[in-house]
Amino acid sequence: MMNHTYQAIFLDRDGTIGGSDTIEYPGDFELFPYTQEVIHTFKSNDMSVFSFTNQPGISRGDACEADFISELNAFGFDDVYLCPHDHTEGCDCRKPAIGMLKKAAIEHNLDLTKCVVFGDRWTDILAAKTAGCKAILVQTGSGKISWDQNHFTSVIQPDYVAATLKEGMTWLLEHTCITR
Repeated sequence: MMNHTYQAIFLDRDGTIGGSDTIEYPGDFELFPYTQEVIHTFKSNDMSVFSFTNQPGISRGDACEADFISELNAFGFDDVYLCPHDHTEGCDCRKPAIGMLKKAAIEHNLDLTKCVVFGDRWTDILAAKTAGCKAILVQTGSGKISWDQNHFTSVIQPDYVAATLKEGMTWLLEHTCITR
């Protein structure tokens, strides 16, 4: 058992909470059947739940940032952290950079070493580890391919590899001392 409860959970969007390994824009995006339960379970254990997503289609004009934020808020997230930039723009928020995590830490007074990132790509895991968060790779979306193709190094490894977000949540809660 761990000696602390996590302050916040960061969930990647595409391939982690729903959709597939490709970007699906608001209106076309569907959550996995268990995602609402996962969000509710984390919140009922006094953990904030944040969206944490790269959405380069916004900078290309393919989608509107407000539509993503509205959709993600409707799913029950406590806050939304979204990078609208293309990978060529050199911003500090696009994963694997940690700008979104740092912004959340400031805005919500978080200790990132007491936070957990769930994602389906090595960029999610690298961002988590760089920021000091626990990292859980889910094998939905691009996760299985990313894991099978060994996109990880001896330095950057997920703390756990789960088949799904729900399995990862179960593992995390079983390895966390929940205090009320």
